[in-house]
Amino acid sequence: MTGALVAGLLAGYGIAIPIGAVGAYLVTLSATSGPRVGAAAALGVATVDGLYAAVAVLGGTALSSRIAPYAGVAHRLAALVVLVVAGWLVAGAIRRYRRHTTATAGRDTALTPVRAYAVLLGMTLLNPTTLVYFGAVVVGGQAGGLGGPATGVVFVIAAFLASASWQLLLAAGGLLLGRLLTGRRGRLVTTLGAAVVVVVLAIRLALG
Repeated sequence: MTGALVAGLLAGYGIAIPIGAVGAYLVTLSATSGPRVGAAAALGVATVDGLYAAVAVLGGTALSSRIAPYAGVAHRLAALVVLVVAGWLVAGAIRRYRRHTTATAGRDTALTPVRAYAVLLGMTLLNPTTLVYFGAVVVGGQAGGLGGPATGVVFVIAAFLASASWQLLLAAGGLLLGRLLTGRRGRLVTTLGAAVVVVVLAIRLALG
């Protein structure tokens, strides 16, 4: 049981810690929309990591071989979605800059916690890196020796908690950044900068 717990934590942090387009968007979202939206978005990412961990435990190594041929298509689809998100970031930032006063800037009231959860859930579901990671590395290596259903459940829960803790840390960092940027112009520059980062990461994803 302890081995499954440690393996799950290592797998969860292993997939969560590298910052990609989803992580960059999460930080920006938390900075511009507040703690509830940021936390909900973070849990959206962690939910997918836990889901893929469960699918990997149930599917075994056979899942990895079936996923691999579609990895290239998934990369391009994910890159397209991320580019759309980058455009959404830019449009939203410009709209808020023009419309909001300094007193109300920085809180995108149109983006509710439920919607943020759904958006990040969808973005992460389309991330082939997550799926291939749990399908190939976790099942073929760390999770391959899980002894039964109980240890499998422990592994999945540990992977989810590890991912959730890291994503919430990213959201907290975004929240701190949002508090430091009190003016409309500062928030606009930050969001546009994040959009550029997201675009670069999307291009790397498509070429990967």
